[in-house]
Amino acid sequence: MQPDAQRPEPPRAADSSAGTATRAEMEAVAEQVFVALADPSRRSILATLASGGPATATDLADRLPITRQAIAKHLTLLSDAGLVTAEHGERRRVRFRLHSAPMQVAQQFLAAMARDWDTRLDALKDHLEG
Repeated sequence: MQPDAQRPEPPRAADSSAGTATRAEMEAVAEQVFVALADPSRRSILATLASGGPATATDLADRLPITRQAIAKHLTLLSDAGLVTAEHGERRRVRFRLHSAPMQVAQQFLAAMARDWDTRLDALKDHLEG
């Protein structure tokens, strides 16, 4: 993995109030979300944060059957996807909190795909019954 200084900034979910995200930007955010959700360990981390609130990597390692080092690696990917944000606290402790905007973008992407398929299937049904 590249050092943070050399890693390009990932696309982030646009502010929903601005409504300025292009379809390509939405697809890029959705892709990162789907990559992040593809791993069961990352899904477990997200579920733990959802049920227990913000936590450090050490807290998560105590609650899950995953090493702290693996948790840190997964948190980096989740952070890159915009699904978690890091909050720097006292004594250099970093707590991670869920961030829902990218998940909402992925849901919108899936909803748009579902509408497209519904339209196509309705057209096929009309053709076959017509």
